[in-house]
Amino acid sequence: MTHGPSLLARLVQRLQPLLLGVLAALALGGCASGVRLDTSYTSENQDSRVLFLVLHYTVGDYDSSLQTLTKPSNRSVSSHYLVRDEPVVIYRLVDENRRAWHAGPSGWQGHRNLNASSIGIEIVNPGPSRRADGSEVYAPYSQAQMDAVIALCKDIVARHNIRPDRIIGHNDIAPGRKQDPGPLFPWKRFADEGLMAWPDAAMVAAKKPVYEAQLPDARWFQDRLTDYGFNTSRSGQWDDLTRDSMISFQMKYRPAVYTGAPDAETAALLDVATHPQGMRMSKPGPAAAPYTTRW
Repeated sequence: MTHGPSLLARLVQRLQPLLLGVLAALALGGCASGVRLDTSYTSENQDSRVLFLVLHYTVGDYDSSLQTLTKPSNRSVSSHYLVRDEPVVIYRLVDENRRAWHAGPSGWQGHRNLNASSIGIEIVNPGPSRRADGSEVYAPYSQAQMDAVIALCKDIVARHNIRPDRIIGHNDIAPGRKQDPGPLFPWKRFADEGLMAWPDAAMVAAKKPVYEAQLPDARWFQDRLTDYGFNTSRSGQWDDLTRDSMISFQMKYRPAVYTGAPDAETAALLDVATHPQGMRMSKPGPAAAPYTTRW
């Protein structure tokens, strides 16, 4: 007589799909995607995706700035950090591993659309306003706020090994379209703190009389602005993009006068800033690698 499957065998047969599923889940080690990864090896041939650090002002108070940078709108924008003015607080709004929408159409040193390769810091500041005579005046930054910004920049630069010539303002990467962080931003203090290089003062003083005697033409200025990092025009004419790039350069290194007009001091600064030995670090910066000029 032929006997059918035992009770135990039938039970195992019914539970087999469930048991296989449990074993499969255990074998995956909790990997939600189902992909098993072996991380035993790490390549030494890599660096950070972050190449640039971009400084902005918000053109608004803290409440409006936070709203703009965190909520959807007709022109959704964001930044990795927001530095409040009063009280001074640093807020992280976007993880550094993710792309923030702070740079917009932009370019620097031949790179385009810097959102994908930069960290953005927004600083609460109202930006420019108009006097009764129509002239423009910018709001200052407080000492405490700048202390926080510089500490944050040092931390970011050290972790991502960002080059000194890639610590830039929004107006550097979008001249004319943007003016932030403006002429009152303390770029010289950034240099004094070892975050960026500064044109050698003795070289600038030596070259200034040369350009007082004869000022170069538009193409010379355009070539130097491009060598410095701006994605500017090579038209040979004093066009709007050349003027706007000059304004951004003057705001950083000669903020007393930033009309965009060519003059001997701006020519001397541009000459030194693009000279192989012209940019000086006041002290070692926070980055892991020593500073090497790219010119």
